[in-house]
Amino acid sequence: MAAMGEGGGNAVIDRARFGPLQFGVTALCFIIAMLDGFDTQSIAFVAPKIAEDWGLAPSAFGPIFAIGLLGLTVGAFTLSPAADKFGRKTVILISTFIFGLFALLTAFSTSMNELLIYRFITGVGLGAAMPNIIALTSEYGPARLRATLVTVMFCGFPLGSTIGGLISTWLIATWDWHSVFVVGGVLPLLLLPVLWFMLPESVRFLVAKGAPEHKIAPIVKKIDADASVSEFIAGLKHEQSSAAKGFSVFQLFREGRTPVTLLLWVAFFMNLLVMYFLVNWLPTLLKGAGLPLSMAILSTATLNLGGVVGAIVLGRMIDKISPYVVLGSAYAASAAFIALLAFGGTNLTVLLLGAALSGFGVVGAQIGCNALTAAVYPTAIRATGVGWALGVGRIGAIVGPLVGGVLLAAGWTPQSLILLAVIPAVIASIAVFTLGGVRRRAGV
Repeated sequence: MAAMGEGGGNAVIDRARFGPLQFGVTALCFIIAMLDGFDTQSIAFVAPKIAEDWGLAPSAFGPIFAIGLLGLTVGAFTLSPAADKFGRKTVILISTFIFGLFALLTAFSTSMNELLIYRFITGVGLGAAMPNIIALTSEYGPARLRATLVTVMFCGFPLGSTIGGLISTWLIATWDWHSVFVVGGVLPLLLLPVLWFMLPESVRFLVAKGAPEHKIAPIVKKIDADASVSEFIAGLKHEQSSAAKGFSVFQLFREGRTPVTLLLWVAFFMNLLVMYFLVNWLPTLLKGAGLPLSMAILSTATLNLGGVVGAIVLGRMIDKISPYVVLGSAYAASAAFIALLAFGGTNLTVLLLGAALSGFGVVGAQIGCNALTAAVYPTAIRATGVGWALGVGRIGAIVGPLVGGVLLAAGWTPQSLILLAVIPAVIASIAVFTLGGVRRRAGV
């Protein structure tokens, strides 16, 4: 991924084969991403059933969708800088505990107020986990595979959403909606001891923080048994000086990073607005257009599955050619695919095709943009950079569901609401193409 640049590259990591350590880190982060995706999406799958049980209008769930995303935003903004100070693993463990516990508590909600509180705190845990699994995977990935590994790892998120969609219908029919949250809460809690014993801290982070050599050496030897530990540490000396400047968000605007940071924020804001509008409202909108709930959920699951395929394909392309051309083109194409989804009517074949292609562009390119963001910031501020980009994106993700609820209550048709999502997709495309121009002019 030379076209993307990399703050803090290291020859030992970059030349190493993809071995058990790198596989283990990627796999564990993949599982966290799956659970993250399941818990983030679960409320959309059960909302129609809760509305039916509690006698509510579907539009009443706009604030519920939004409060979970507000929690994601708070988690990304507050705990991602903490990871640049205290470590990726520490924050991953804390965040997994938070979202597991409060997802489980959500199953026992008896009112909208309880649902609001539990979804907010669940969101804080989910939002803190995301930037750190991205950063950790990126920091163990060799340069030639970095975007591929990050995108494959983060495919766990839409895959978790897809699996959630496929099993939620069965869970709801068999044990009612509460069971969806029980599954979403118990699984992360069971994963915690595995993460405690098996997930390593970022070795780049340890070097950047000046950790003693005896803590770094065992990890370096797992990366490459023949590597020189002193060579490894020397290759990241500049990271120590960078770390000494602190982990404040202001670092994202220093050393010429201002246009890069702002354009990334625009891309994240616009695309996550589209993404969360679609994944939260699509089941309700398609049900309102005349499809049975099971088919509406299937369309949303297909969107996420398209995102898995898109992420893998786009990740490989990013590792070989300009990420700005790849991602800018994907966002532009997604605008056309969303229009196809809007005009699908109740034709299930067209809807599934439109959903899969929209997911390929919207979800797939977002995962690729996560990898891009991890690559443009140095280790000392990587979790902060990814976390704040995701946090700004979450503001867009809050706006999308809220606007959807307001416009649905105002009488907008499902087709008009879906078509509206074309506009931010186009803006995201423009932002990424512009970012590519800025990076080229900077010689990166």
